[in-house]
Amino acid sequence: MESAQTIASSTLSLYDRDFCLWAEETAKLLREGKLAEIDLEHLIEEVEDMSGSQKRALLSNLRVLLMHLLKYKYQPEKRSGSWRYTIREHRQRLIEAFEDSPSLRNYFAEVFDKCYQTARKEAADETELPLNIFPSESPFTPEQTLDEDFLPE
Repeated sequence: MESAQTIASSTLSLYDRDFCLWAEETAKLLREGKLAEIDLEHLIEEVEDMSGSQKRALLSNLRVLLMHLLKYKYQPEKRSGSWRYTIREHRQRLIEAFEDSPSLRNYFAEVFDKCYQTARKEAADETELPLNIFPSESPFTPEQTLDEDFLPE
């Protein structure tokens, strides 16, 4: 007699039971040209999600970078090597993302202002300075934001 767990797991697809094994099996089937055996629905879902994952990483890195540039500009007395490191690290992450996926540069331009608005609020929260201290429009251009030699005055 089968246990309830065995019955339940047999009704779930490999994708639902063990994603890592599903990915390995899918790659194997692709290499072997066994296209009819591929779980196409989940494969399409995962390929589509890959783009979303890269875009979410870009948003996160850009927000952190902008927040630290704001902190650097508006709290000069608290500037530290840690802030400069964070600025450099997140610039590098963005540049590497553009090298891997040049089309992300267009996305960067599209979301720059939106990310600035979030970074502005996060900078106010973190510094405990009033939100209106930070300009409603970015004091940094997208080019300055990515320029490895730029630090705000």
